[in-house]
Amino acid sequence: MRELEQILGLFVAAVILAASARRVGAPYPVFLALGGALLAFLPGGPSFSVPPELALALFVAPVLLDAAYDASLRDLRDNWASVTSLVVFAVGLTTAAVAAVTHALLPTMPWAATIALGAVVAPPDAVAATAVLRPLRPPHRLLTILEGESLLNDASALLIYRLAVGAVAAKGFSPAAVAPTFLLAVAGSLVVGPALGWLVLRLMARVQHVPTAIILQFVTTFGVWLLADAVGLSGVLTMVCYAITLARRAPERTPARTRIPSYAVWETVVFALNILAFIFIGLQIRPILEGLAAADRGRYCAVSGAVLLTVIAVRLAWHMAFNAVVRWRNRRFGFHPPRPMLLPPSVGGGLIISWAGMRGIVSLAAALALPAAFPYRDLIVLTAFAVVLGTLVIQGLTLKALLRALALQDEDPVGRELRAARERALRAGLERLAGDPSSVAELVRQELTARLADERVEAAAGEATRAAHNELLRGALRAARQAVLAMRANDEVGDDAFHRLEEELDWLEMAGGSEGE
Repeated sequence: MRELEQILGLFVAAVILAASARRVGAPYPVFLALGGALLAFLPGGPSFSVPPELALALFVAPVLLDAAYDASLRDLRDNWASVTSLVVFAVGLTTAAVAAVTHALLPTMPWAATIALGAVVAPPDAVAATAVLRPLRPPHRLLTILEGESLLNDASALLIYRLAVGAVAAKGFSPAAVAPTFLLAVAGSLVVGPALGWLVLRLMARVQHVPTAIILQFVTTFGVWLLADAVGLSGVLTMVCYAITLARRAPERTPARTRIPSYAVWETVVFALNILAFIFIGLQIRPILEGLAAADRGRYCAVSGAVLLTVIAVRLAWHMAFNAVVRWRNRRFGFHPPRPMLLPPSVGGGLIISWAGMRGIVSLAAALALPAAFPYRDLIVLTAFAVVLGTLVIQGLTLKALLRALALQDEDPVGRELRAARERALRAGLERLAGDPSSVAELVRQELTARLADERVEAAAGEATRAAHNELLRGALRAARQAVLAMRANDEVGDDAFHRLEEELDWLEMAGGSEGE
């Protein structure tokens, strides 16, 4: 009972911290990190732990699915060069630089362990960055790059992490021996992920009970990760491919009465997992610090500080250099985006992306997932938390001021696409009712126009006509959905505009009577 009371108390404290962060306009992970740090120094505090072998599955699998489900493939393709630069080169350079700095400060630390540390702290987390940036309406291109990077750099960093941990376990590393297994794992993940997504969608289409459907969403998410891990595939790549497959196909198959509560539950679970990650890492730091001699404590803190400066400096240096090359190319050959993004790469945009390198839950989970006997595990856990806390405080609390100082704006391309999609959906819905002169059809036309054309029309239906009204409304909404799905399939709108209109159609369907009535 005491453990339950402690857990509830920690969650209440975390909710208060998150509310305080929203009140002052700071990203909530900043306050969660500060709360986790306080736990490390709180005498007589609670004592919880998570088995290392479960850490990645527990914390990373649902967070990855949530992020990948919302990713816009079209926008990622449009910005593939910038995203690839951050996902591949920035992660690789950060890992190498952290390994070199750590080994210089601690020559006795094995190279494989230093590389594992570099991979742990390499991937930024877009949660904090987008929490700061979205309310200020920054250029859509910047958000796309940051969210795409956050999704895919987990895969590249954790692949390096997996190889480094395996090298420690095997007491050596042979590229010739590892390469075939590595390539097979990557190729297998790219095949198995979509296949599992297709299979799960077929099975879930038969589930009509909403609570059961939501539970099965989590069961299949963890099941995909565990299956990939059991057969030697990359859990991250498999999960990303699985989630993207679901995102492309599920909107046609999932009714609004399931989708609306599912989104709410997933948002809550991701928030809870962030709370747990900061709690568990904070609780691990206290015994680490208590068990270190004074000299070792100072040396470990020095390493943590050096790694924090390294990850900030490497990202800034690399991306600003990449940004300079892109701007030179645009000056020489012209800027020709695949569609109007209204804001070409600039020094200000490069600074925002460079400074939005806050680390988060993936770094914490990777540190927690190291085996208990891993060399210098305590140092890696301590350093990972120091980097997460440092980047969140230093960058997270100054990012808003930087964006305001640079005054970067675009002409709201998502809003423009949303208006176009709303107009197309309205036209499709009205065409579906064109041949019906009844008063019920007229009522549905007024309701569609009120919702999708932003006009306010009062409408009322008696009990006698409610069933006919609901049937006509559902038919019109199906036509509207198909029109918007076709626009997304043809890349006329991106996923940001698509999901916003999808939510409007969902609420319209729920307000007019669900299929379960």
